[in-house]
Amino acid sequence: MRRVNCSECGVKVERVPWAEGKHRLTKAYCWFLARWAKRLSWKEVADAFGTSWEAVFRSVEYAVMWGLVARRMAGLGEVRAIGVDEIQWQRGHRYLTLVYPIDDGCRRLLWIGCDRTEKSLHGFFDLYGELVNGTLKYVCSDMWKPYLKVLRERAGQAVHILDRYHVMAMMNKAIDKVRADEARRMKADGYEPVLKHSRWCLLKRRSNLTNKQTVKLSELMPYNLQSVRAYLLREDFQRFWLYRSPVWASRFLREWCTRTMRSKLEPMKKVAKSLRVHHDLLLNWFDAKGAISSAVVEGFNNKAKLTTRKAYGFRTYRAAEIALYHNLADLPESNLTHRFC
Repeated sequence: MRRVNCSECGVKVERVPWAEGKHRLTKAYCWFLARWAKRLSWKEVADAFGTSWEAVFRSVEYAVMWGLVARRMAGLGEVRAIGVDEIQWQRGHRYLTLVYPIDDGCRRLLWIGCDRTEKSLHGFFDLYGELVNGTLKYVCSDMWKPYLKVLRERAGQAVHILDRYHVMAMMNKAIDKVRADEARRMKADGYEPVLKHSRWCLLKRRSNLTNKQTVKLSELMPYNLQSVRAYLLREDFQRFWLYRSPVWASRFLREWCTRTMRSKLEPMKKVAKSLRVHHDLLLNWFDAKGAISSAVVEGFNNKAKLTTRKAYGFRTYRAAEIALYHNLADLPESNLTHRFC
């Protein structure tokens, strides 16, 4: 490309319509590699088309940056509900904060932040706050304190709903801890190992149990075991989600927490204390009439984990960020005169 020595601007390189700046690949080839990178891992794309991993990454990065700018210029539309969650993308407790719109017909990855701190989530509202706060009515998240604090400050007008999935997951962790501790004590005291092979019998729903697990659970029920009592407390709590009136749901929640605090099961008592602290947020479930939940968020999280696993060797936050936007954000693409098939 020709170079021009301008007296005012200095040395400039000729601008051409088929390339971007000093990028070594043409626009058409970048989009070609980026589209294939949605189907295959980046290494497989590089091997299939005789190029380098770096070229594939730069192509995907170009497509993502173009799409983010185009989406922001076009506007986000009416975002009524968002889900906030985190995933672990590297060992050593390295997390990503992810924000998704969870309205019907508008479900995609909206924003990614490094780590799961208050500063991370503030970054989302600094970038998109003006675009979403005017229409935002519901926010769904787990009970992570930094998220709760930021959402209270930056999205106070929205109804904050605690995720049902995380509440029940917290109970399952408590049940599993009770079972493991009790199994160790029984083994040390020389009792028959009746809790052997009983983990999934206690953690899974009754409708999902296999025939063998159903038999094992029925064998455990006659025993006065701490694991069985913790399991029955969780099964009793499932009635909370069936209420229609928040008044009666609140009464049930208080009674359940009282019974659990008297159970002498420390992991379950810890769950009851947490539910008491978040009593008002739990009741927001009924204000949304159960229509808003983070089931969509969990589905996207599974896809995000699959994306990070598929592209082996993500050692930088930038590479993980680009890959997740590319696969989950549903970004617009450029209309080219020629498109490879």
